[in-house]
Amino acid sequence: MPEAPEMEVVKDFLAQNLVGNEVLEARVLKPSVLRSLQGNIQQDLVGRVFTDSSRRGKFLILTLSGDRVIAINPKLTGGLQYCRPKQRVLKRTCILLNLSGGSHLRYTDDRQMGVFYYVSNDQLEDVPGLGDQGPDVLDDIGLEDFKSRLKGFHGEIKGILTRGRVLSGIGNAYADEILFDAKVYPFKRRKQLSSDELRRIHHSSRQVIVDATSVVRERMNGQLDHKMRDFLAVHNKGGQECPDCGNKISQITANKRITSYCRRCQPGMLIKN
Repeated sequence: MPEAPEMEVVKDFLAQNLVGNEVLEARVLKPSVLRSLQGNIQQDLVGRVFTDSSRRGKFLILTLSGDRVIAINPKLTGGLQYCRPKQRVLKRTCILLNLSGGSHLRYTDDRQMGVFYYVSNDQLEDVPGLGDQGPDVLDDIGLEDFKSRLKGFHGEIKGILTRGRVLSGIGNAYADEILFDAKVYPFKRRKQLSSDELRRIHHSSRQVIVDATSVVRERMNGQLDHKMRDFLAVHNKGGQECPDCGNKISQITANKRITSYCRRCQPGMLIKN
């Protein structure tokens, strides 16, 4: 799943390369990902010009001339390609836009789990999940605001972080990284967290994303669908050495989601009280 670091870099890349381009052709190859409140996009999109690229949590927002907006929620398997027309169209390509600048913008999704919304500006807040998100993880909200937002939740801290209601833009991978950096057990319940642990999670939430965004920006190099996670400290590195203490990283899979952590640096018990 693309998370805040990848989405931030994609947003900035498109702001530099996509804005100003006119849509010459729109092709819908797999309609299951499309949610249009403005009719047939193969007709309505043509002739419109991209005017802005922004991000809200895990949603990419692309604004077009004539009161139109594309909102993309890639979820687990979605992604974008910005490429030359001669590049082979992949089987996972769902929507293809031919642009005046001589490039294609393609939405790809091999399991068609993500959603591509086409709406007016007034309809943007009707996009499911967009308005339910908390402040963006890069917004740098204060510690007291962070703690206040957490009070409405009672589950395990990793699940709370990935839900996106307290802070948006954090998914499974970066929740592991944040909690490792904060040295907090991922299955610890919110009510059991000490004031110091809350302070560390608040600090790590933003710092880990800021640091990762710098790495992704340097290495993505226009390959918008290239997921770079090899530099992460613990996520999906079960059995490897912890970079801090040398202990082997533990890895648990539940509900098809991996949780990776160091039992020595992040001690805790799986047994629920």
